[in-house]
Amino acid sequence: MVKVAKDKFVSVEYTGTLEDGEVFDTSQGRQPLEIQMGAGQLIKGFEDALDGMALNEKKTFTLAPEEAYGHRDESLTRDFPRKDVPPEMNPQAGQTVALHDGQGQQIPATIVDVNDEHVTVDLNHPMAGKSLTFDIEVVNISDAPTQMPAGCGEGCDCASGCGQ
Repeated sequence: MVKVAKDKFVSVEYTGTLEDGEVFDTSQGRQPLEIQMGAGQLIKGFEDALDGMALNEKKTFTLAPEEAYGHRDESLTRDFPRKDVPPEMNPQAGQTVALHDGQGQQIPATIVDVNDEHVTVDLNHPMAGKSLTFDIEVVNISDAPTQMPAGCGEGCDCASGCGQ
């Protein structure tokens, strides 16, 4: 019997819920999530729960914050002068924006306050500090990917990295 193990490509149907039962993500109505085990594509707790499962096996598990997106760090709140915000942008509390670090990497941030002088953003992951429950089912285990990478389509040689 084939089991989920390091370097295997695994397709999973899943639903993720918060402690109050609110669904925050699901594969329902979409392709199953396909990941390569050990490649660091998932939060560690999710990948750990998948390890060793068999084809068509179902499991429900809950990840504490430290197994998911970590605990909230209140020092990750930053104020930016309002004059540094592009004039075409109309920042609103609750809005998610992409900031860029010194290496050009995007960092998602949530705007928590806006006034005439400053825009305050929270750099914590939106799921930081939350316990996450997942209902999962392993629907495929393979030695190679079975889904086309995003952006692939007809006439694309996906094996070469979609360099159309």
